[in-house]
Amino acid sequence: MDMQGAWFSVRCLFRLDAEAPATYEERITLWRASSPEEAVTLAETEAGEYAANVAGEYLGLAQVYSLADEPGDGAELFSLLRDSRLQPAAYLDAFFDTGDERQGPIETFEG
Repeated sequence: MDMQGAWFSVRCLFRLDAEAPATYEERITLWRASSPEEAVTLAETEAGEYAANVAGEYLGLAQVYSLADEPGDGAELFSLLRDSRLQPAAYLDAFFDTGDERQGPIETFEG
């Protein structure tokens, strides 16, 4: 590790809207720190500020990942492994495509 520290990504979870159904947000932020603990401390400080700015609530979940690469094109910023007995389509439906996500198709880029 160099004198500036290593790069870490930290995923934090927020509740933005307390009304039912609540809106939850996962954010991944990037930090240069001397340890995973320091990266989480930095991220949680920022998470508190972010929650106050969006009138939300930081839920106290911080997952840290030590980057193996320098940030840049194709660098892996986060990885989370989860064991599941679900088949691929059911797994995606259960965790990533519940129908409640606020997402849409990617527009075709014409450069």
